[in-house]
Amino acid sequence: MIPGFTAIPYCGPAPGPAELWGQWNLDPVILAPLAVGAIWLAVTRAVNTRSRLIGALAIFVLAIAFISPICALSSALFAARTVHHILLVCVAAPLIAWALPRVTRSGFGTVIVATLLQAVVLWFWHAPALYEAALSNDLVYALMEATLLGASVLFWTTVRAAAAPTAALGLVLTMVQMGMLGALLVFAGSAVYGPHLMTTDAWGLTSLEDQQLAGLIMWAPAAGIYLVTALVHVARWIGPDPTSPASRPA
Repeated sequence: MIPGFTAIPYCGPAPGPAELWGQWNLDPVILAPLAVGAIWLAVTRAVNTRSRLIGALAIFVLAIAFISPICALSSALFAARTVHHILLVCVAAPLIAWALPRVTRSGFGTVIVATLLQAVVLWFWHAPALYEAALSNDLVYALMEATLLGASVLFWTTVRAAAAPTAALGLVLTMVQMGMLGALLVFAGSAVYGPHLMTTDAWGLTSLEDQQLAGLIMWAPAAGIYLVTALVHVARWIGPDPTSPASRPA
């Protein structure tokens, strides 16, 4: 932990409430690929309309995460950083996975490996020293964001291509490990993330309360996304076969 953390994170200095809505990230490194992706989706004939719409929605979510004031707020609040990461791993990543062409069937081993890889990446970057390194150096920050998004796209791609029971297992395992990480943050006796030790007061929170709020967000709504998706797969698994004559309307 770095009590005197003074580095300026990629998203800029921690803003106060009065200045937040003027803090938009207009970095060309972010704007250019998102703009290129949006233009490509608008003009290409290589994807169908459904994939085009899903891809456009993924770009919109990435813009919210990296361009909107959520980016700046994540410099002030670890809870906002958690929302930022949830947008990446739980929203943008599955949208990207469903916008891409469907891969061949994912077996049990493939899903388990992708599940473990995503968990390792998530826990790795939530180690206090590594998180502080990411907010101290733009290249390390880019590595953190790229690996979180990349591992999650891989996970959701394998889930999409897996049989329902296997997909549900991967989703439940991910829900459990994310819930465990959230619980650790909620029940920690002290704040452990140096970059936020001196940035939360303006938002009416102590650094420990901010950390606990982040844990609750990760523990409930984020883990809940995996649970709901797992239940959808289970329902498809145990439900009637839509191709069966008995399932067709009379």
